[in-house]
Amino acid sequence: MSTASTSKRTAVPVSGTAAKLPLWGLLALFTAAFTAVMTELLPAGLLPGMSRSLQVSEGRVGFLVTGYAAASFLAAIPLTAALRGLRRRPVLIGALVGFALCNAVTALSSVYALTFAARLLAGVMGGTLWAMLAGYAARMAPAERRGRAIAIVLAGITVALSLGIPAGTALAAELGWRAAFATVAVLALVLVGWVYRQVPDFPGEPAADRVPVRRIAAVPGIPAVLATTLLLLLGHQALYTYLAPFTERAGFGRTGVVLFVFGVATVGGIWLVGVLIDRHPRPALLGALALIAVAMAALGLAGRHPVVLLASVAAWGVAFGGAPTLIQTALVHISGPDRADVATAMQTTVYNAGIAAGSLAGGVVLESAGAGAGALPWTALPLIAGALATVTLARRRAFPARRPAGQ
Repeated sequence: MSTASTSKRTAVPVSGTAAKLPLWGLLALFTAAFTAVMTELLPAGLLPGMSRSLQVSEGRVGFLVTGYAAASFLAAIPLTAALRGLRRRPVLIGALVGFALCNAVTALSSVYALTFAARLLAGVMGGTLWAMLAGYAARMAPAERRGRAIAIVLAGITVALSLGIPAGTALAAELGWRAAFATVAVLALVLVGWVYRQVPDFPGEPAADRVPVRRIAAVPGIPAVLATTLLLLLGHQALYTYLAPFTERAGFGRTGVVLFVFGVATVGGIWLVGVLIDRHPRPALLGALALIAVAMAALGLAGRHPVVLLASVAAWGVAFGGAPTLIQTALVHISGPDRADVATAMQTTVYNAGIAAGSLAGGVVLESAGAGAGALPWTALPLIAGALATVTLARRRAFPARRPAGQ
């Protein structure tokens, strides 16, 4: 692709009022991220009610989350590659319409097989959406403020985890689980109109300019970013999945409080990264990964003490709230906004693989004789240290201290 053609499709004026972030459009993408997380994880908080209505075990209801994640994992790269030539806004709107339809079917269905099929389709929509969001935000923002734009959009994940899922669970307790899914369906449908009015359209990649997926994966810096993503998620998930037994081991006994502290801290982390990301991306990422490592060590050494437990979880939450955004912003800078969808699809696949493998590794450690919950921080620590080492070694290609002006 020529430099001239790239600049015509992606350049954003940076003078005067044009240098301001398109806040309403970015908030629409923020809400899209929020909706995707709600769609994916809401069943986890509604297991008993869904189990009774669908007449299956709670374990099979849990498979609704597993099926969504598996479909997202399998669909992200091939579907993104197949759709990369289409205009971006219609693809985004199509994914949101798919979310509205799948959540509506889930709200109305009384047959487990139909509900499971709707969840698989929702996972496909999720894989498509996650591949688009960071690149879309980057194309909407001036070059010098792309990091902050991506942070705003990805904050939808944090808000959904810390506030959305608890609110959905509370709504289900009052009105039933079907009302929770119906609310998310309506939100997705309203979001379609919001995106149409506030989010600009962008062209897809012309056939002559499309780089094969394998060549994008081999771009210098991208393998290091993907490796950092995998190591971070492996370490994080190995402990986060089993915070309940770890908290019980500490004698604290209030897992909900620990999760709330983590969720509130992640919101603070997103805000802090929004301040630092465009000026100091590498120091911010190194600091975040180092803070997670320190928190894991503290939990391993003194996690039985409630004060240490809560302080360490808060530090972990602040760091983890910002680290994925910093990593994804580095990926968008390396690939360029035009090719960010394909690069982000790869990261989505790696992200889901890290979640699955990290949870599995933590479960094996938890069930191991002589290990148990106390070994989980020590399982996570070397993985986080590996992510920190990768960022340290990949200084030139993947994680420079500063980005060149206008990149």
